[in-house]
Amino acid sequence: MTRPSEILGSVVSASEREQLETFLDYLRDAVVRKVSGVSEEDARCSPVPTGTNLGGLIKHLRWVELGAFAEQIGQIPAAELPTPPWTDSEPEADLRLEPDEKLDDVIGAYQAECDRSREIAAQHSLDYVPPGGVLTLRWVYLHVILETSRHAGHADIVREMIDRSVGD
Repeated sequence: MTRPSEILGSVVSASEREQLETFLDYLRDAVVRKVSGVSEEDARCSPVPTGTNLGGLIKHLRWVELGAFAEQIGQIPAAELPTPPWTDSEPEADLRLEPDEKLDDVIGAYQAECDRSREIAAQHSLDYVPPGGVLTLRWVYLHVILETSRHAGHADIVREMIDRSVGD
């Protein structure tokens, strides 16, 4: 396995865009590695009072990607996107797995959304602001890096509490 320092160190002299893409892809892979290999039961297990669990973190990050890249930058109409799981009465439904949801499916949906994010981002410069928007693609990259890194840290702790598994 390639160490994080090797991956991130490989772009020290790269363009800003390549640095942003590499950092984000590293984090995307990290959160998937953190949940890989856990049982369906452990994916739903929350060892903390807030209810944070591995499956919910991945599910949430899928919606972060969708909101940032598909909605903000790609300006894909809501009618063409999946219906978000949250409602006014269940505002945090994207942070938990429903009984009929399987971890592998949630991981697959996250990875597919990451692929779409890459495709959308590749069409624009870092300074791109969609018509009527205020956020640049650069800002969106930074936002998703921030969100993904926060939740990768959460996943580290939850996974360690569940089965003492630690990683990069």
